Amino acid sequence: MPSVVVFDMGGVLLDWNPRHLYRKLIPDAAEMEHFLATVTTSQWHQVQDHGGDPMESTRRLQAENPGHETLIAAFYDRFDEMCDHAFPEMADLVERLHRVGTPLYLLSNAPGFLDAWLRGPAHDRHPFLGRFRDYVVSGAVGCSKPQPEIYDLVCRAGRFQPADAVFIDDVLTNVEGARAFGMSAIHHRSAADTARALRAMAFPV
Repeated sequence: MPSVVVFDMGGVLLDWNPRHLYRKLIPDAAEMEHFLATVTTSQWHQVQDHGGDPMESTRRLQAENPGHETLIAAFYDRFDEMCDHAFPEMADLVERLHRVGTPLYLLSNAPGFLDAWLRGPAHDRHPFLGRFRDYVVSGAVGCSKPQPEIYDLVCRAGRFQPADAVFIDDVLTNVEGARAFGMSAIHHRSAADTARALRAMAFPV
């Protein structure tokens, strides 16, 4: 049975969503949705999750979209505001696992600068993020889920074997990647289902 738990962040622990920021910047909902769908698209920002330079990518996008420079700059300048909302039941699950001494690690596809945020400033807004022993952020390490290299990195960070860990992610391809690497894995759909799956693996939650 695994003894270590590795969590994904966005969609599992935090409700990462650009709308949490852009609702403040673009009051008209339809206009905001159009901006997110056509300018700061998911395809654009996922490049930074895979190691792209946020500053350079921002400059290129600004050049391609004159008149939107300030809104585009806000995407990475105010990225933490997209991470303002934690899922309370998942935060509580992390706290329960921490209290019984479970080794906890975080593995996220995110821009590299989020590594520093997770190791300090995030703890003021989300104290439960301070319960993790280490963090692996794709943009900082140059590989991303579901590549096997990133699962190897989190195992190396914690000095545990793949079979010693269960990985929790809301994206099925990332779950499958972890399983192919030799980890147990839970496809996260709800806090209740994830807690039930952990109990089936003998975690006391």
